[in-house]
Amino acid sequence: MARFIIKLIVNAVALWFTALLVTGVHVAPYAPDAGASVVTYLLIALIFGFVNSVVGGVIRVVAFPLYILTLGLFSLIVNGLLLLLVAWLSGFLGFGLVVDSFWWGVLGALVLGIISWLLGLIVRPVTARD
Repeated sequence: MARFIIKLIVNAVALWFTALLVTGVHVAPYAPDAGASVVTYLLIALIFGFVNSVVGGVIRVVAFPLYILTLGLFSLIVNGLLLLLVAWLSGFLGFGLVVDSFWWGVLGALVLGIISWLLGLIVRPVTARD
C-alpha cells in the first residue's frame, strides 16, 4: 500500500512539473484553492495510473508489431493518445487535465515520462525497503 501511495505522489508531482513546462498541457482544479489543486493532481495521477495500466497494457500488446517496426517510436504516439484519454476522462468528471492538441499530448507524455523516471530514481531507495 505504501508503494502505491508513493507512486501516486510521484506521478502527481510529475504531472505538476509537466503542466509547468509544457504550455499545451495544464490542469483545471475543481475549486480555486490550493488544497483542491493538490487533490486534483492526485486524482489525475490515479486516473492516469489506471488508464496506463489497463488500456495502455492492452494497446501495447496489440501494437507490439508496430513497436518493433518503428523501433519503439510508436510508443510516443500511444503515450500521447493515453494522455489525451486521461484528459477526456478527467474533463468528463468536471475537473482535471487539459491538453490543447494531439501534439501537445505527445510532448506532454514525453516530458511526463522523463520526469516520472527521474523522480522514480530518486524515490527508489525509499520504495525498495518495503
